[in-house]
Amino acid sequence: MNILVIGSGGREHAIIKALKKNQEVKTIYALPGNGGIAKDAACVPIGAKDIDGIVKFAAENKIDFAVVAPDDPLALGAVDALEAAGVPSFGPTKAAARIEASKVFAKELMEKYGIPTAKCRVFSDPAAAKAYLQSAALPAVIKADGLALGKGVIIAHTLAEAEAAVSDMMENKVFGESGSRVVIEEFLEGPEVSVLAFTDGKTLKPMVSSMDHKRALDGDKGLNTGGMGTIAPNPYYTKEVARRCMDEIFLPTIRAMEKEGCPFKGCLYFGLMVTKDGPRVIEYNCRFGDPETQVVLPLLKSDLLSIMQAVRNETLDTCPVEFSDGAACCVVMASQGYPQKYRTGYPITLTPDTDEITTYVAGAKTGENGELLTGGGRVLGVTARADTLKSAIEKAYAAVEKTRFENAFYRRDIGKRALSGEGN
Repeated sequence: MNILVIGSGGREHAIIKALKKNQEVKTIYALPGNGGIAKDAACVPIGAKDIDGIVKFAAENKIDFAVVAPDDPLALGAVDALEAAGVPSFGPTKAAARIEASKVFAKELMEKYGIPTAKCRVFSDPAAAKAYLQSAALPAVIKADGLALGKGVIIAHTLAEAEAAVSDMMENKVFGESGSRVVIEEFLEGPEVSVLAFTDGKTLKPMVSSMDHKRALDGDKGLNTGGMGTIAPNPYYTKEVARRCMDEIFLPTIRAMEKEGCPFKGCLYFGLMVTKDGPRVIEYNCRFGDPETQVVLPLLKSDLLSIMQAVRNETLDTCPVEFSDGAACCVVMASQGYPQKYRTGYPITLTPDTDEITTYVAGAKTGENGELLTGGGRVLGVTARADTLKSAIEKAYAAVEKTRFENAFYRRDIGKRALSGEGN
């Protein structure tokens, strides 16, 4: 089989490595991929948002199955276009991708169908939003309506911070048209849990839970990033919480999407907060999370390609989705200065992959002499698997110490909060 994976980051690298385990896979193309992915797939310089170029390439290269991984091409209708061209594809349609592409759509869906989430107000006028903030409880959560590379959410602890967030999003257009509307939410408290789930629009099968670390610095300080590391499973996602999520959030969500005429097929990401009143939805993503994928897929025992095909063919109910009982930890190695200004182009020395250690390349390019060079803010995701979370964390950091590139930085407390949650 000829497989096409759209995207260029660590998530895509993890998906590609998992797909390669299927013996029927002959060639995997990555559009556009990166210097590290080039070791596992044929990278083609076609951008993830170039829908026409993607469809043309798929037709010319007799692609048997396509995986659309990032949010932007999904929101632009990449799956619709590929399917219309006769290319079986994994991912939601443009209409279903609105569950991430528009936070307003997602909040209205949850309100209409009684899915537990934070109370909110929606504004399209900055003056009205600021007027509302004068009497709103603090902290307040300010969200840009559209896609913003995972950075369109501000937790404002003061009125000045909240007003500045509204000004940046709505007036200064720091996220472009994604900030034309904003959602102002109540601030929820409790441990956060990420749950990715395969769904064919009718059947839903959750993956192992995980915990992301969004802030740039130790102790959950510093700027919000795309993710500085993850662990799985999340100890706060108990059997009782999982049961409530399935009954109150997961199944109601896919049923709501079906009733709205846009059934969701693909990977649906649930960003959850376990509050004192029960689990609440913080956000939906219409695709695999990054870097959650880098700890979830290494624990997958079942064949990823078979699952994806079952999702596309609406036969997920008969397809096994099994995970190992172990744990995984991913430490992101980033360029100093991320998520703001940083330099790239430095040689990378990787730790060789083993049965327990895998390095996923997120932001790298190939140099003139074939060497691997840094090419982004988040550069590597160093992932370790082990029988226990404590051991996985120790092994991941041991591998990080052997991995080198100039101006590298990383958090040194990935998984610390999870270990305290375990009572260790």
